[in-house]
Amino acid sequence: MSRRINFINPFGTTAYDGLIHETLSHYCMAGTTLDVTHLDAVPADMDYFYPKHFVEMALFEAVQQAEEAGYDAVISGCCYDPGVRVARELTDMPVIGPMEASLQLLAYHGRTAVIVTDHVKACSLMKDNARLSGAGDLIVGYDVIDWYVRDMVKDTEAVAADVIEVSRRAVERTGAEAVILNCTIIAAAYQKYLMNGGTPAEVPVLNPNLMALMMAEVTAHMRQGGILQLSRAGFYGQPHDAHFQSISRQTREAWNATLPSRKQSF
Repeated sequence: MSRRINFINPFGTTAYDGLIHETLSHYCMAGTTLDVTHLDAVPADMDYFYPKHFVEMALFEAVQQAEEAGYDAVISGCCYDPGVRVARELTDMPVIGPMEASLQLLAYHGRTAVIVTDHVKACSLMKDNARLSGAGDLIVGYDVIDWYVRDMVKDTEAVAADVIEVSRRAVERTGAEAVILNCTIIAAAYQKYLMNGGTPAEVPVLNPNLMALMMAEVTAHMRQGGILQLSRAGFYGQPHDAHFQSISRQTREAWNATLPSRKQSF
């Protein structure tokens, strides 16, 4: 059975599309078509939270367009997992967050993990996300490589070298059994290093891009087989009557009406 997966880079730039496709498409299951896209008319960076919320509005539209275009699952391609929970209100299609997928698949790599991310602000958010996902007790440490994504694509080899060194020190300090790379671009840089023949780290390293792809493929396959159902009874409940449905529709229309002005800014 074939499936179409849309990996959405939640950035207003093409800078990361090629790297993600190069380091991820090779690992698709037979029958999977992977399309890597980015957002239009939004900030190119969301390391800080203010632009992140702006980006999420564009991501909600992109998810709805992906469903309308016939995709079977969507990956929100940043380890902030931007917009994932809200997007699940908007679609029955699986919406995957790389961080959430990595935490869910940790048990197949080790009992505990240390999270290695890009910078201190992201590290603080990841502590909250790990607790929110119910895996807080399994994360025994956090560390950073002190890079920003806009610089990573300029020197992926240096990023990979820092990943290996910081991961080694973090595991020695915490006793963690595995490492979760908590940035999709960090993970792509490390994966490119491995694909070019580099020596892997001494402990299991979870690539969130791969974890998200595997989760997207499995959940898409389950939905195609009629064995995946997202509960609408509570958190992911959808507008239940014509009034609230019209509010959601008007919200989408109002956001799309801002596209011309956004294009002038970004």
